[in-house]
Amino acid sequence: MTALLEMRSITKTFPGVKALDGVNLSVRSGEIHALVGENGAGKSTLMKVLSGVYPAGSYEGEIHYDGALAAFRDISDSERRGIIIIHQELALVPLLSIAENLFLGNERARGGVINWPETYRQTEALLRKVGLREPPGTKVDSLGVGKQQLVEIAKALSKDVRLLILDEPTAALSEQDSQALLDLLLELKAQGVTSIIISHKLNEVRRIADTVTVIRDGATVSTLDASAGITEDRIVRDMVGRDMAHRYPARERRAGEVVLELRDWSVFHPEHAGRQVIHDVNLAVRAGEVVGIAGLMGCGRTELAMSLFGQSYGRNIRGEARVHGRPVDVSTVSRAIDAGLAYVTEDRKSLGLILEETIQRNVTLANLGAVSTSGVITEARETTVAEGFRSAMNIRTPSVFQKVMNLSGGNQQKVVLSKWLFAEPEVLILDEPTRGIDVGAKFEIYGIINELSRSGKAVLMISSEMPELLGMCDRIYVMSEGTFVGELSAAEASQERIMSLIVTE
Repeated sequence: MTALLEMRSITKTFPGVKALDGVNLSVRSGEIHALVGENGAGKSTLMKVLSGVYPAGSYEGEIHYDGALAAFRDISDSERRGIIIIHQELALVPLLSIAENLFLGNERARGGVINWPETYRQTEALLRKVGLREPPGTKVDSLGVGKQQLVEIAKALSKDVRLLILDEPTAALSEQDSQALLDLLLELKAQGVTSIIISHKLNEVRRIADTVTVIRDGATVSTLDASAGITEDRIVRDMVGRDMAHRYPARERRAGEVVLELRDWSVFHPEHAGRQVIHDVNLAVRAGEVVGIAGLMGCGRTELAMSLFGQSYGRNIRGEARVHGRPVDVSTVSRAIDAGLAYVTEDRKSLGLILEETIQRNVTLANLGAVSTSGVITEARETTVAEGFRSAMNIRTPSVFQKVMNLSGGNQQKVVLSKWLFAEPEVLILDEPTRGIDVGAKFEIYGIINELSRSGKAVLMISSEMPELLGMCDRIYVMSEGTFVGELSAAEASQERIMSLIVTE
């Protein structure tokens, strides 16, 4: 196959940071090309250069597309050549219909009047291509994330896509939706569409990619031919620059007294009063213990965590929460914090951080009293605290005055953890703590979790990645349809055993 795309010696510099340093990328026509690397390695920056987000003249190097030198001025310019990028944060308008989203800015109109019958006809044809059966008039906000991702791909197909770029397309999807999306990419490949996929899920990369390019610290490290056989260990070694024989750091398992206890915890849906979401859950987490909650998407894990942390989810919440054997009031977030609870949400960008604020401000948010005098924040004290966490958590940033929105996903997660550690909790609830984070940053997060347990904290960990639960947890509760259907020790737990409990109860 001939090269559809060649990026030669691409260098992109931001103030104080060289994000790309002479990157080379060659993508053959009709292949699925995976682009992998740690958070902050430069993958998304490279794709923004390609798609015109960073226009010609703002970077050094050359882009050759379809045999000719290309200099894209903006996204519209690259889209006219058939290059379509789907970002990790989907660019759909929730309150508009599927049809309106598919042709937004590309309307089927004559004389300034939209031809709705033609719009709906073309929408139905595009939806069939991506495996969706929803009516064209369906509002996007009524769709799950998996279906919204398919709508984005249908939108790309409406623009006669030749090169489809997907940035972490399965990061927020369930296993079933992820597999459906990967199958669709293989179908598009058979139809002649070339794809570049950025992903941290190496099992998915190995399943669909024809070629894998690894980027580290803004430079190309290797380009691997999947037909020759690629192991995950080889990809990881190139990504992080070292062998990672053990994906999960070893730690001594030593559980102390019960720190957190839930008794007969029940939660009803916040909008549908008669629908019970959590059913009489009983749970205990000991000092120095990492306890996992396993279950399929929608089983109630996040709802349980949010209802416990200040009743952030649900209504008519019943049951008793105890910390160190004493009943505690967790009816508001501030009371939950005072009771010794901390909650690292699965959606760090919307619920865990203020992206427009600095690292310094985000780190101290949950414990402002500790950096204040008479209700006034002492900036010097706030800076000292942030610098301490920057060093201890290895947050990669030129300064604690850097806005959080400019950090990679792994470093953003470290800021969230720093915020809650500064609040000095007794119990740390981690909801998908490594979602969207590369293997190197994951290893660092795991080390932080182990250090927390070693210091006597009680850790409750929710994860959709079973290997992660098996590698990190002392015990695992298995959840299905809002209730616990089993409890397994580390020695008893396996993926097969967990799935068996889920499907047979």
